[in-house]
Amino acid sequence: MKYLFRFFVVALLLLGMTVRVAAAPNNIYGIHLAQPHLEDLKAASDLVNSNGGKWGYVTLVIQENDRDKNKWQGIFDLMRELHLIPIVRLATSPVGENWRRPEPEDVKDWVSFLDSLNWVVKDRYIILFNEPNHGSEWGGEVDEKSYSKIAFSFAKALKEKNPDYFVMLAGFDASAPSWPPGLEDEETFIRKMLTDSVSKIFDYIDGWSSHSYPNPAFAGSPWDYGRGTVRTYEWELELLKRLGVNKELSVFITETGWQRQPRRLNEADVAENFRIAFEQVWSGDSRVRAVTAFVLDYQGSPFLEFSWKTPSAKASEGQEFYQQYYTVQSLPKTKGEPEQVEKGEINFDLPKELVAQSKYDFKINLKNQGQGIWDKEENYELRIKNQESSNLNFLVSNLKDIKPFEEKTVDFSLKTVEEKNKEEIKFLLTKDNKVVIESKLWKYTVLPLPDLNIEVNFWPWGKGKGDDFEVQVFDVDDRLVFKKKGVKVENGQGIIKSIQNIAIDELYRVVILHPGHLPRQTYIVFQTKDNLAKFKSMLPFDKNSDGKLDFKDFLKLFSY
Repeated sequence: MKYLFRFFVVALLLLGMTVRVAAAPNNIYGIHLAQPHLEDLKAASDLVNSNGGKWGYVTLVIQENDRDKNKWQGIFDLMRELHLIPIVRLATSPVGENWRRPEPEDVKDWVSFLDSLNWVVKDRYIILFNEPNHGSEWGGEVDEKSYSKIAFSFAKALKEKNPDYFVMLAGFDASAPSWPPGLEDEETFIRKMLTDSVSKIFDYIDGWSSHSYPNPAFAGSPWDYGRGTVRTYEWELELLKRLGVNKELSVFITETGWQRQPRRLNEADVAENFRIAFEQVWSGDSRVRAVTAFVLDYQGSPFLEFSWKTPSAKASEGQEFYQQYYTVQSLPKTKGEPEQVEKGEINFDLPKELVAQSKYDFKINLKNQGQGIWDKEENYELRIKNQESSNLNFLVSNLKDIKPFEEKTVDFSLKTVEEKNKEEIKFLLTKDNKVVIESKLWKYTVLPLPDLNIEVNFWPWGKGKGDDFEVQVFDVDDRLVFKKKGVKVENGQGIIKSIQNIAIDELYRVVILHPGHLPRQTYIVFQTKDNLAKFKSMLPFDKNSDGKLDFKDFLKLFSY
């Protein structure tokens, strides 16, 4: 049978067939934001992560004069909490009616800024500018060679800085005519771009950004095929193959959408077109990774009729969004599972010698230096490795909201049963039952229960005596770990056998109580034997036996 299997695999390879590994679940739903305000990000999450969805996409634009690390890190952190994946389009700055053409020396500042951010997921999606076949987007004049060189230098620098950058060329206007220098046909532009000396640009390109608008006039049918439709990306991929680009590219439709038009496309028509496109076109194409329709909120010219959000006047009447928002929101979606960088530490300073038949409450420190939010709701757990021993029982508290670059303590409890010469465990942070971070070894032994000798006197009468003493033991966190009532003291001496719940070589506070006397305390470091708690003389001033000296004690003292 194994020879038959080998023959079958070889046959597949000879036939040019590829064995594919199943991709992680992906939610293709997304939206384009003009400005990433808090309210818009929440509205975006409610839209793209609805009805079973999680980790939808948002396309954002960062201009060169808006590279504020604190601002954008705050936006990324909020997107992490809202389970939104950013697709970042780079932009220069407006100069008159045009966008400034980027220069090769711009690369360094962009790479430095982008790399200073802690991204939301492992893949850092970057789009290199916008529609360069429009002269207004490229300094006023279409220039294929200039764009090719700039894109190559940016893509190469980003990928060399960190291979997690997922770089895409700009989306093109597929319906632009050839009217240089202001406009150029997309096919002509790409052909000229790829004949340049830096045509190896696709060595550094990971995906394809497409502006698959339903033309003509942003009013085409969702059932149309080819260039200038919601399937424009298909035509673009075929064009690339004809031009010798054989790389398999995932598609990110970062702009698409219908324009509401009087007597042509009303609100209901646009909503229905989006439903058809998502259900019948984009969701069924495995090449399509994301569709971020244009645009969530734009309340002025020239994109008012593309906005999914209604003007404030309609919002005051109870309609915050146009019907397309609610239609797309109602569609079933996938719970995405994007990979995140996991990095951090599990630190502890725990005793090396415990005692049998005892219960301990310890704390360990977790430091998150990665991208995920360590929380039970995100399927993170703290577990114990090498828990086979019947000598021990563990209970670890649930993880709760440990965000990147936060540090929190986590409680865990341990019960020992019998003595053991050697015990070794590790703490494991897991996500979806997979280990992402592992601690160092905690090595310790479980020893016999120690005894505690006590020495106590009464003031002013001398050595303590009685069988109604109480001894309490507190740890360094002031938690009561042991208590014994009815302790017998003769001639100022007493002994408590088998002290539980303490660790050897650790500091504890020991308190002694006796009716009518004020409590006394002392500190000891427990050893395996010869433990002595020696107290100062107990004062007979606690007449109401409440453990403190106050006015009530004086009243009781003078009432005799």
